[in-house]
Amino acid sequence: MSEQIYDLIVIGAGPGGYVAAIRAAQLGFSVVVIEKRSALGGVCLNEGCIPSKALLESSEHFARLDHELADHGIEVTGAKLNLEQLMSRKTGIIDKLTSGIAGLFKKNKITSITGQAELLENAGSNKKVKVTSSKGSQELFGKVILLATGSEAIELPHLLFNGKSVISAREALSLKEVPKRLLVVGGGVIGLELGSVWSRLGAEVTVVEMLPQILPQADSQVAQTLQRSLKKQGLDILLKTRLDKIETTDVGILATLTTAKGEQQLECDKVLVATGRRAQTTGLGLEAVGLQTNKQGQLDVDENYQTAVSGIYAIGDLIPGPMLAHKASEEGVVFAERLAGQKSALNYQVIPAVTYTWPEVATVGKNEAELKEENIPYKGGKFFFAASGRALCTGMSDGFVKILADPDTGRIHGIHIVGPQASELIAEATTVMSFSGSVHDLAVTCHAHPTLAEALKEAALAVNKEAIHA
Repeated sequence: MSEQIYDLIVIGAGPGGYVAAIRAAQLGFSVVVIEKRSALGGVCLNEGCIPSKALLESSEHFARLDHELADHGIEVTGAKLNLEQLMSRKTGIIDKLTSGIAGLFKKNKITSITGQAELLENAGSNKKVKVTSSKGSQELFGKVILLATGSEAIELPHLLFNGKSVISAREALSLKEVPKRLLVVGGGVIGLELGSVWSRLGAEVTVVEMLPQILPQADSQVAQTLQRSLKKQGLDILLKTRLDKIETTDVGILATLTTAKGEQQLECDKVLVATGRRAQTTGLGLEAVGLQTNKQGQLDVDENYQTAVSGIYAIGDLIPGPMLAHKASEEGVVFAERLAGQKSALNYQVIPAVTYTWPEVATVGKNEAELKEENIPYKGGKFFFAASGRALCTGMSDGFVKILADPDTGRIHGIHIVGPQASELIAEATTVMSFSGSVHDLAVTCHAHPTLAEALKEAALAVNKEAIHA
């Protein structure tokens, strides 16, 4: 066979695929990456994590001009929104990061091919992939294949995406003008983050959630605190509410909702459907190699991330577990290192999750509901940012830190934060838990003063009723 035979073919250049490719190349494997987009980085970089955080940051600055700076003695008049520039800044960040990945591929001698990948029957002992693009098609051969194609937004049967009136997160990140009235279906991370962006920029935002709390997987007290704060910011949140249908009218869209109190109608200009994501397997040709998805539409894998078919592996959103970019990246590293014979592992019990609203929400480990369900004994400690000197100085003191620990050993079961810079504070919590740390370990660690991180120390002290400032 005259064609080059790669050690590894990676399908998908998102945070799982590109990280796996780089680590494998560092370990001496010859690697080719196939990505259907013209830019590297996957959903996360191009239409998810990065653009949403760029818009959240910009919109927060704009909102602070109107609502917070006066308290600092700073009076601002005549501030105007330049949405085109706001979007241009977002695009610039994406371009910088995608070109950065391309540079890393070049540095690590990774071949990158743009096109749709399709699995084919084996060519002898080697794996075979067909790549189709606007320039035609070609076949690639490799010893091992890694599937890392990520996920896509779930489309509801009665709310089909049309890119205009009914949109997904992709379109919500690139609107040309601020909608007057935005209806968000889904009170999870994506719905709350994008709802916050457009609310700050001037839209009337209503969020409908079928379940009895926003962020259904979060600690209930954390979710309640965030909901109160979002309502103060102007978001209307309707729990235990279902969107049954929409009709186009002369003035926009008429949505029919079913609430605990009965039927309700709501007028809006756009409907953002953010009810979750599903594994992206369309067009991969799984059946050609004998692969089948499970009931959740994902691929089951073993401890090495190998699927039911020898030599074909999968990571990230394609396999069970939280659909998080950093989870996919860590799996990519572990996959590559195990492929090289190393005994790498990922501790799935300490993968942090973050919601970048204001206040932010960050969590790692188990919450109280999970501990009760599993009959795990615990005791908790809590510290409110309202008692933090640093938080008061910044003018952002909503929220708290909650730590749940074993009543005998003090070993930490979970840490839950709602408040300023929760996305950064959770790193310390994750580190302590990764080393099976206890509340004593955290409590005796000297923290600089005044800092937001002191809230973690105080919450740890509070578990045993030793907090100084509570």
